[in-house]
Amino acid sequence: MSSNVVLFEKYDGIGKVILNRPEALNALNIEVFGKLREYFNLVREDDEVKILVLTGIGRAFSAGLDFSLLGTPLMGNISKLRSFLRTLQETINIPESMEKPSIAAVNGIALGGGTELALACDIRIASENAVFGIPEVCYGIIPDLGGAQRLPRIVGLGKAKELILTGDQIDAQEAWRIGLVNKVVPPNELENAVRTMTNKIMDNGPVAVGLGKMVADKSFDVDLKTLLEYTVLAQDVCVRTQDLVSLYKKKLDKIKKEK
Repeated sequence: MSSNVVLFEKYDGIGKVILNRPEALNALNIEVFGKLREYFNLVREDDEVKILVLTGIGRAFSAGLDFSLLGTPLMGNISKLRSFLRTLQETINIPESMEKPSIAAVNGIALGGGTELALACDIRIASENAVFGIPEVCYGIIPDLGGAQRLPRIVGLGKAKELILTGDQIDAQEAWRIGLVNKVVPPNELENAVRTMTNKIMDNGPVAVGLGKMVADKSFDVDLKTLLEYTVLAQDVCVRTQDLVSLYKKKLDKIKKEK
């Protein structure tokens, strides 16, 4: 029997992954993580899909980890818990690690694992009713799905520590002010805003987009000299594709038409 806790749609080069537990505010349980892993990998391997969009149904993007997991025998077995958490981390890492760009369309509540899931995407577009937070310390645990690592890289160490150590929640406008999200729009405009962004990205050379993403990500991991050499090699790959000539001609034709 197939599960529908996560839905998948493919259209116009977009692979859309949709969390579908609205009655539970799209909380993340084992079944959800399994389907996320399946669909993330599908997007990564499908040549017809150029970009990943991740969102949720209802009034939440995701309220985070399903607390029903805390009552399972898993919590009492240290070795199994560590293995379990590593599997969850590997799943959430996929949108960030794949060459194809990813966009989180945050349509409401995004707390704990929900915020961490959004942070693993390259771009975050939020509706005005979105709420973000990493409240794990309020329950005596720490963010364990990459939030404590990605948040400082995105908003800066000081603000990240404030959010992590207090567990405070912030609204969409504050998330935009600190750089946590790229854009804030009214709820009824979220889908159009995401589509506009995907179109802009997909108008560009797919090889260059993928390598540009990877070069940017590497800026946190290696020294400048290594990164510049990595950039040289990436550029060598780009110029060997047909995108350079075709896109240059496309831009030139557009300029001529506008005159």
